[in-house]
Amino acid sequence: MQFNKVFALLLLLSAACESMAQNKFQWKQASAGGYTYKYVTNDPMQTRFYTLKNGLSVILTVNHKEPRVVYRMAVRTGSNNDPKDHTGLAHYLEHLLFKGTDKYGSLDWAKEKPYLDKIDALYEQYGATKDSAARVAIYHKIDSISGVASHFAIANEYDKLMSNIGSQKTNAHTWVEETVYEEDIPSNAVDKFLAVQAERFRKPVFRLFHTELEAVYEEKNRSLDNDGAKMQEAMMAGLFPTHNYGQQSTIGTIEHLKNPSLIAIRNYYNKYYVPNNMGIILSGDFDPNAMIKKVEQTFGYMQAKPVQEYKSAPEKPITAPVVKEIFGPSAENMRICFRTPAASAHEAMVLDLASSILSNGKVGLFDLNLNMQQKAQGTQAGLMQYKDYGVFIMAGMPKQGQKLEDVKDLLMGQLELLKKGDFDESMIKAIVANTKLDLLQALDNSTSSAQQLMDAFIKNRCMQWDKQVSYLDDMAKVTKTELVATVNKYLNDKNYVLLYKRIGTDKSIVKVEKPAITPIETNAGKSSDYVKKMEAIAVGDIQPLWLDYEKDINLSKNGIADVLYVQNKSNELFTLYYQFDMGTWNNKLLPLATSYLQFLSTDKYSAEQISKSFYNIACNFNISASNEMTTVVISGLQENFEKAVGLFEEVLANCKPDEAALAALKSRVMKARANAKANKQSILQGLISYARYGAKNPFNSALSDAEIDQLKATDLVNELHSLMQYKHRIMYYGPLANDNFKNTIAKLHTLPASFKAYPAKVNFTPAVQTANQLLFTNYDMVQSEIAWIRNDVGYDANKEVVVNVFNNYFGGGMGSVVFQTIRESKALAYSTYAMYNTPSKKENPFYMMAYVGCQADKMNEAIKGMNELLTELPASEQRFELAKTGFKKDLETKRITKEGIIDAYLTAQQKGWKGDFRKDEYAALSALKLEDVQKMHKEQISGKPYTYCVVASDKKIKLDDLKTIGEVKTLTLEELFGY
Repeated sequence: MQFNKVFALLLLLSAACESMAQNKFQWKQASAGGYTYKYVTNDPMQTRFYTLKNGLSVILTVNHKEPRVVYRMAVRTGSNNDPKDHTGLAHYLEHLLFKGTDKYGSLDWAKEKPYLDKIDALYEQYGATKDSAARVAIYHKIDSISGVASHFAIANEYDKLMSNIGSQKTNAHTWVEETVYEEDIPSNAVDKFLAVQAERFRKPVFRLFHTELEAVYEEKNRSLDNDGAKMQEAMMAGLFPTHNYGQQSTIGTIEHLKNPSLIAIRNYYNKYYVPNNMGIILSGDFDPNAMIKKVEQTFGYMQAKPVQEYKSAPEKPITAPVVKEIFGPSAENMRICFRTPAASAHEAMVLDLASSILSNGKVGLFDLNLNMQQKAQGTQAGLMQYKDYGVFIMAGMPKQGQKLEDVKDLLMGQLELLKKGDFDESMIKAIVANTKLDLLQALDNSTSSAQQLMDAFIKNRCMQWDKQVSYLDDMAKVTKTELVATVNKYLNDKNYVLLYKRIGTDKSIVKVEKPAITPIETNAGKSSDYVKKMEAIAVGDIQPLWLDYEKDINLSKNGIADVLYVQNKSNELFTLYYQFDMGTWNNKLLPLATSYLQFLSTDKYSAEQISKSFYNIACNFNISASNEMTTVVISGLQENFEKAVGLFEEVLANCKPDEAALAALKSRVMKARANAKANKQSILQGLISYARYGAKNPFNSALSDAEIDQLKATDLVNELHSLMQYKHRIMYYGPLANDNFKNTIAKLHTLPASFKAYPAKVNFTPAVQTANQLLFTNYDMVQSEIAWIRNDVGYDANKEVVVNVFNNYFGGGMGSVVFQTIRESKALAYSTYAMYNTPSKKENPFYMMAYVGCQADKMNEAIKGMNELLTELPASEQRFELAKTGFKKDLETKRITKEGIIDAYLTAQQKGWKGDFRKDEYAALSALKLEDVQKMHKEQISGKPYTYCVVASDKKIKLDDLKTIGEVKTLTLEELFGY
């Protein structure tokens, strides 16, 4: 379902709104603090829509749940607006807007500028030159002058500014019709933050371009290894042969990536980054009357310009299926995709509802007729909505022995039922009710609110906000007749794009070649005068708020079971947990048994009736097993608490063996295992587990193929029937008073006289690295994935504070040593990080992990670069203070609420903490010095042996190069996965 149902569902929960007339959602105008704004009556977010004199949209919604503010700067431009001869430009520009202006990002702008002007001219010459030898010579000049210019540039001063402010989640993204810049800041830093953001867009300077360009090359090459990305591109090209949705990829063509123009990028910025094409969205803890004044004071300097909105010629109807085949090493899958109307169309909402009739995870036609009956490996449907058009997608994966064409027939068969109206009309009401359940908690989430408002701004739907907040009201009015007519209009047996993702070699891949780049100077530890000035500005304090487990959580007993209780005072939702301290390490059958439950019936109810019963009362249950824990979760509307819990207890206690369902499940498990072997991320995780624990490790210790084959239905049902005989804790977050809850759960949840002992747990001993070793697995890919692993000393709570600051300093963000060196200075990777990991339980050790994902031909340089950092830590007092400040402000503004209180308490128990350990960390921060971080690096990281994990194609790297690191062990997929 679309995200924009968040607001409408909240309205449906309001009794006042339920009783109001049809015109309950009306546009109104009001004034406060000297500013006029618009709003929609009965908007649960109480959103204010302002337009400044220069045309800048400012959208504000208040949330006082925690002292933070979520910020989005949304620009209505993306790859749709890229010039035809410079695709990928909007995405380039997004990267460059982190590089500073003439005021920050430079030690001496007057001296830096002439070199940047030369680089601009050289790129124009480079793009116009066809002779390969001449191009190499020109690029050598670009590289040389860029190196000189870098001595005046300060890499990532923007990130330093954000770290000083205490921002989290610094990021940005570009898509077909949007470019969005994202931050999450402490509420006491708004003035400083807005000043920096206004400066960011005043006069951006495109410095350090050729290393950032190389990061984009890396991003492009990563997309070539991503079969899902190739499916997406093929889908859009097939559906939109005219519109830029399908004709211009966001990341751009290889040819255009190789011939960038800084002049074209600057022209694009000047054309589209104008206030009447931009929107500031703020959601969080602030006074809106004061906030709008601050925004105008900082962004009022911007000058409006006419902006020509991208408009494509209308797409012609698709009159015959467009079939495309995509090849790659990952698991087979398929999609059937239809072009649907614009976001503003009423029919878009109807088709969104239709996608939920097919697939809602519980009782959709796909869910009951295909997934529950295990007729395919998995199927789903959904609507992907853009401004000008939407894409209705039906997707599936084949099970063992099944062809992609068979899955296509299954999906089309269910679509035919939908087109004939062969479904219960009451499902519409149930979908609306369950969307309430899914999205109610979004009211507490500033990020969700900001994202929703950003999406509305990009799609030009802010002035249709009345329709947004009435979305579910309107959906509830849709009749079966209207839905069937709409589906038949847009989803027929001819007007679709059919995608088959097959296993095979993609012969069309042409990677972006690695240019010769000399590492640049990043001037780490140095600051511009602007940054010094901004850092000197004091802000008001935010007092941290610690948990008091004697007050914030109630601990008691229900018979022999421990009960953990936190009351929900915000809404009428509950979550109930039964949690067992046993998992797959105690019993290998648990994950299969918990998966099996969804297909089982009882004497009273069929599996289908059970699923429908939960869905009809807007409740859910889930049961899952991890390595050391099994958890049952039941959630929903409190008014249906007793029905939901009672039904789950009935199902668990009385489910019946079903050999046919088990046979189908076994087949799907075997297929899932085969699919995992074709997934490079799964392979890397297998290597990491092997590095941490040796040949016998948690990753490869599941049931063998033979053990699965020999399983009988009674084996799994017996595990389910006996589950509640084992020791477990009961946890509740909901509106019931504690005594009422305990009385109710005592009636619903029968406990044994005494708990059974857990089955003996298999313990995996962390490996001790005594010498460098390299684990290698071959995979057909353009990139290489490299991880460094080292198990270290046992857990010590007193080390947590230095570990957290060290991670911020060394490898945890854009301003870290690792990112600045590997990506910014040396342009060796798009993705890189390094973390000294803290265990979740006091019995386990710390361990070090570093990662680089890079082009195969950069692997040797990347390994060398990371090894240098692991050996010697670059020292910067400034970077240390920023790392320390960032962690301090995180602690000050973090508010642990709702179910999080229970999670925090359990974490404290597992780690042996007394009380809220954050309080101890906060107190210890003031005494922490750079020398402490240096000491930790020297004692725990530097000069130590590591196990290197490498996933790459043996056709694109030289295994002999790896032998210089240490002993190379090539692992087969069978050794990694254990089957």
